[in-house]
This record gives sequence, C-alpha cells and structure tokens, in this order.
Amino acid sequence: MEGLYLYCIRKRTDAPSFSTKGIDEQREVFVMPFRELEAVVSEVSLEEFATEEIQKKAQEDLNWIKEKAVAHEEVIEEAMKKNNKILSVIPMRFGTILKDKIRLEDTLNKDYSKIREVLNRIRGKQEWSLKVYLKDRKKFEQTVKEKNEAIKEKEKEIAVLDEGVAFFMEEELKEVISREVDKELNNIVEILFENLGKQAVVSVKSKILGKELTGRREPMILNAAYLISEEKIEDFKKEAKRLNQEMKERGLNLEYSGPWPPYNFVS
Repeated sequence: MEGLYLYCIRKRTDAPSFSTKGIDEQREVFVMPFRELEAVVSEVSLEEFATEEIQKKAQEDLNWIKEKAVAHEEVIEEAMKKNNKILSVIPMRFGTILKDKIRLEDTLNKDYSKIREVLNRIRGKQEWSLKVYLKDRKKFEQTVKEKNEAIKEKEKEIAVLDEGVAFFMEEELKEVISREVDKELNNIVEILFENLGKQAVVSVKSKILGKELTGRREPMILNAAYLISEEKIEDFKKEAKRLNQEMKERGLNLEYSGPWPPYNFVS
C-alpha cells in the first residue's frame, strides 16, 4: 500500500520538474496543485514509512534515519530554487505522510488561510544560520586576563608569596579566571546574536549542538537562525565576515550558511 510523502508547500509555480529522487530513492518527486498552492510530494510504501516503523528505525538504525533526513532536505532545497531565485516554501517535518490525494487536499483545504498567511509572511526573505565555536579557549582566556585588572593584581600578589601559600592562592585564582571566562563568553554570545540580528526581520537562538552532532572538537557556544530580507543578505554576510575576523583574534570562529528552508520561522 502506498501513500504520499509531503516535503513542503509553496505557491503554484511553473518551476521545472525535479531531478532529485524521492525519499525512497526510487520514485519521482512531483507537485500536486491545490488552488493557489502546490504540495511537493513523492509516493512511498506505507509499510516502510509508517510512523511506527520510523520510530523503530530511529532506535535501531540511525544510518537509515540520517540518509532519509538528507534525502528529505535535498528535495526541499531543490523546491526552493527556480532560475537562480529562492522561492518561499513551508518545509514539512521529516516523516509527514498522507494516505492519499484526498487526505492531502483535505489538509490543504483545512489550513489554506494559515498556509497563505505564512507564505506571504516569509515571501522575499531567507533563513540563514550562524554557528559560533570556541576554537582556542587558552587564547580566549588570555584576552580575558589581559583586560581584567583584578586578575592582574592577584597574579602580582601571588608572584611574591612563598611557594606553599602561592599554591592555594593559584587554585583560587584559576576558579576566578574560569568564572570570568564563562561570563565573558556569555556577553560575547549576546553581542554577536544582537549585532547580526540588526540585519534580520526576526532571529532565534537554537539548541546548542554537541560534538557528536557537529563532528568537531571545539564546543559550539552559539547556534542561531535569522530570517533576512533578500536585500539585506549581503549586509548580513559582510557583517558576519567582519565579526569573524574580530573574534578570531580572541580564539572564536564564526560560521554562517544559507539559504535554508525556513524551519525556524513557519510555525
């Protein structure tokens, strides 16, 4: 038995047919028009993609989930592109499946006004992401120590103490430095988030990703998304590059990327 896997919804367009295969890597991706909208779908086996089966795979076969999530994302990214322009789309969550065309049309009809409102709200805008990593903590710590008069005074006091007394004072100082470093990192995260937010219509902080997901050795300290008007994209990129150069000297690394499906701004 087959159903319809729904990738995204967009306004009706004469964009060319899809070159990307569906999430099952076999069937074609196509659009199903509905009034002024069209749904981007492909047929899938309901046995293979049933909710219970996907939940089971999530526990037993993470590679299958990763491969299908990439396929899901690739279709949406193709649906966003037309003649070097970015189309507004409402991306669906991974695993959104309707049993047949009638169920799909019922869903589109029920939420028609809301879908149109969201598409109008994001029209002419793109989602971009910013991720900030603490690449060199020692370097960052040094910049904090150089600007903190209390720490410098404490270091001078310790330098003239007997070795035994100095040991305990140094341990206390390490704790103070660690707290000051964390405090300064929080300050910088807020400054970076707000500075780049000036180029955006709206911005949100996302969950910090662990090293097992980023595949990097350095920790992530900011994961943010920005919805930006097309005419402001170059300003955003220019400001991100400027801030990255500035932060490199302090041991931080900024990475921006986009455009992405506007997952963070269509709920």
